[in-house]
Amino acid sequence: QLVESGGGLVQAGGSLRLSCVASGRTFNSYAMAWFRQAPGKEREFVADISWSGGTTYYSDYVQGRFTISRDNAKNTVYRQMNSLKPENTAVYYCGADPHPYGDRNPSVISWGQGTRDAVSS
Repeated sequence: QLVESGGGLVQAGGSLRLSCVASGRTFNSYAMAWFRQAPGKEREFVADISWSGGTTYYSDYVQGRFTISRDNAKNTVYRQMNSLKPENTAVYYCGADPHPYGDRNPSVISWGQGTRDAVSS
């Protein structure tokens, strides 16, 4: 089970950090991914991190403003996003990627419930 937290309302230019906590003892067997779904749009890939945290992949959409990280001791993956813009408003989902070394196009096998970032202008 994956549970996201940390979303909220922020002004343009601000930052938000999301967390995703996984239950179970196999967290460090998986890569972990973040996806986003903007209003009226399909869910799309944002970032992926390998089981060790040593390799990361980012979509061109967030390159330079987004950092994915993980703490295997806490079964948690994080998403830090800076310089937020109104068009970044979306529901963000974390997902378990069964390819442990990560992938630029992960096939997620388990999703969190999602948490919403809203950016005001």
